[in-house]
Amino acid sequence: MTPTTNKQNGDGIQRIFKATTCSFQGFKAAWLHESAFRQELVLCILLLPFSFYLAQSRLHWLLLFACLLFVLFAEIINSAVEALADSITLEHRVLIGRAKDLGSSGVFIALSFLVVVWGEAILSLFM
Repeated sequence: MTPTTNKQNGDGIQRIFKATTCSFQGFKAAWLHESAFRQELVLCILLLPFSFYLAQSRLHWLLLFACLLFVLFAEIINSAVEALADSITLEHRVLIGRAKDLGSSGVFIALSFLVVVWGEAILSLFM
């Protein structure tokens, strides 16, 4: 007997295709509705070519690239938390405010990580 699932996306290979579609809808929503995501994506696109110049090895390039992706990841998660919180209420609530602040802190950590790693790469280029 085949187990049933309660998930809308089903299971097996069909689930993978539907999940991929949902992921692209998420990217589209982030681009359309989140100015911070647009700004950070543009920053990542601008920095990407420099990563090839700064990288001292393939592993170093991977770290530079991972920092860029980590910023986008953090912003998408933060945007998801904010959208969910705003769908519950736009009134000030302590726990919703805390959730939004925690999401913002995650983005701050990702951006700080990018500054440290890229800063080190730029400094090592001149030293």
